[in-house]
Order: sequence, then structure tokens, then C-alpha cells
Amino acid sequence: MKRSKALKLSLMGASALTLVACDNSQEVGVFETIDQCVDKAGFTRDVCEANQKFAQSEHIKVSPKYTSLSDCETDFGSEKCEAAPQRTTSGGSVFMPMMMGYMMGNMLSGGSRVATQPLYRSRDDSRNFRTGDNQKVSGKTGVTRVAGHTTRAPSTKTRTIRRGGFGSAARASAGKFRSFRGFGG
Repeated sequence: MKRSKALKLSLMGASALTLVACDNSQEVGVFETIDQCVDKAGFTRDVCEANQKFAQSEHIKVSPKYTSLSDCETDFGSEKCEAAPQRTTSGGSVFMPMMMGYMMGNMLSGGSRVATQPLYRSRDDSRNFRTGDNQKVSGKTGVTRVAGHTTRAPSTKTRTIRRGGFGSAARASAGKFRSFRGFGG
């Protein structure tokens, strides 16, 4: 087979895979409050409360963690961070962004495989919600379609992020953190 023909076939195959990947969207509910969940999507208050409570419990595990409040606020904005219940192995404080909303599967469309999870808003993209793994979800609340990869359960964060300063990229600290007693860790 000629190279040009093989290249064309390869490109056609890659294009088809790209189209399938783009079409792998899921319907989810994105909410800031329980009332939004009930009013905008018609879920029962019990369903909305249970999903919000689960997202809140996941928030402690999956939110990005920082060794300083100023590093957290650099990424999420002034007064948008809080102390995490964990401590560094040397006993220092750990900070995380505040939960700004939550994403839940749309049970109205039949069995959902969407991971209920907390959502955040970054300082440089404050219009959109993001997952704990920094995946863009949506800029609006209510029931919406999102890319399938954003609906996976976010990873548990066991390392803190330390800013390098002077425009350096953030990097994960080699030091892990430990949980306070009484917080399940």
C-alpha cells in the first residue's frame, strides 16, 4: 500500500475515534444549592440533599491541597479557600478551595454512571465549574450535557501543591499529609 493511502486511512480512523470521543457526553445536574437542584431540575429534596451531602464528604478527599493559604488563593481567589482537616506530616496546616457546587447524575434519564462530586471555580476561569481533577464541567447550573471524561470520580489528593513563585508552574510536594484524628483518616 502506498504511504499516502495508508496516511489517509490512518487519518480517517483517527477522525472517527475523535467523533466518538466527542459524542461520549453525559447528562448531569450541576448545582450550587439544594434549592437549585429541586427548583431547576425537579429532583426531590431528599435526592438533592443526599447528593450534596455526599459531594461535601468527597470534598475533603478530592479537593486540591496547598501548604499555604496564599498559594490556594492564587489558584482560587481571595477568601475562596479554607483550612483542610488534614495536616502535613510535619504538623503544618493544609488549605483547600471552598466547594462552590456539586455535580450529580441525572436519575431521570435512567441509571446514571456519573460520579457525584464537589465542584470548584478557579480564579482564572471563575465562570466555569471544575472538578477536583481540574476538568471543566459547565458555566451554568441545572441539567446539562458534559464531556464523559468529566463525570468520572476524581482522584483522592494525598499530596499538597506548592507554588514555585515568579510564574513557575505548581508542583506537587513530596511530603504527604495526614488526617486529624476524628475525621476518619
